[in-house]
Amino acid sequence: MDDRIVVTTQQVRALIASQFPQWAALDVQPVDLSGWDNRSFRLGEDMLVRMPSAERYVAQVEKEHRWLPELGPLLPVPIPAPLALGQPGEQYPFCWSVYRWLKGEPLARYLDSIELSAIAIDVAAFLKALHGIDASAGPPAGAHNFHRGGSLAVYDGEARASAARLANEVDQALAMEIWQLALSSHWQGKGVWVHGDIAEGNLLVQDGRLSAVIDFGSSGVGDPSSDLILAWNVLDAHSRAVFRQALGLDEATWQRGRGWALWKALIVLDAERGRNEKMAEWSRRTLREIFADHLEN
Repeated sequence: MDDRIVVTTQQVRALIASQFPQWAALDVQPVDLSGWDNRSFRLGEDMLVRMPSAERYVAQVEKEHRWLPELGPLLPVPIPAPLALGQPGEQYPFCWSVYRWLKGEPLARYLDSIELSAIAIDVAAFLKALHGIDASAGPPAGAHNFHRGGSLAVYDGEARASAARLANEVDQALAMEIWQLALSSHWQGKGVWVHGDIAEGNLLVQDGRLSAVIDFGSSGVGDPSSDLILAWNVLDAHSRAVFRQALGLDEATWQRGRGWALWKALIVLDAERGRNEKMAEWSRRTLREIFADHLEN
């Protein structure tokens, strides 16, 4: 069941006026492609307000305020910079954030026209930088980031159940072969910083290149494989090969990344077919890319 709450523009204006009166005169407008975990609003020309949409996302607020100022200077493109931490009020029950506005448009708007190989190179450079930052004091993967960077086995039952319900349109044997392969290895190195949601809505682009990366709510420390999902749910065969070469990760990590993509595609298709055909077709396309990549390698 979707328990996310609605946040109105009027609520945001009232919260700003009561807690940050210096910004009370600025315009507040909802953001297109606001995201799942948060409701987002533009504040004036230079700021963004992000409001967690459910209690399970509230821990992300403190985490981003703690870590983004440290990570930002070490990365090749801008990431959100927290400016203020808001408190509950105006019938809104959670803490919330004000960030600096970042230039660019979501990659999701340009998937049919952008050169994917250029994006693959830019995202790989970002991930190599992120994964190379000292993560010894960072938060280990766990419930706070939905186990991104943790073990895929957490989602074993969920993946298998979704696959079984999709038996009339998904090759069960092939899907489970890929899944089992993903479960058969574990990250052997030190835990690294992971973004946790490298998706087309969280990658901003300008002039055909990556200009910023947003939404670190699923970030944590662990296995980098969960950051590879873009290879199958956005990239095509050619740009995927470019991405893989630029990252230089081992075969087992690539297989686990493919497992993360498989899990996501299965659960979304299971939930959305017959209800939201746009999301269902996104999942089908992702599954085709996963199967083709597995069979070719």
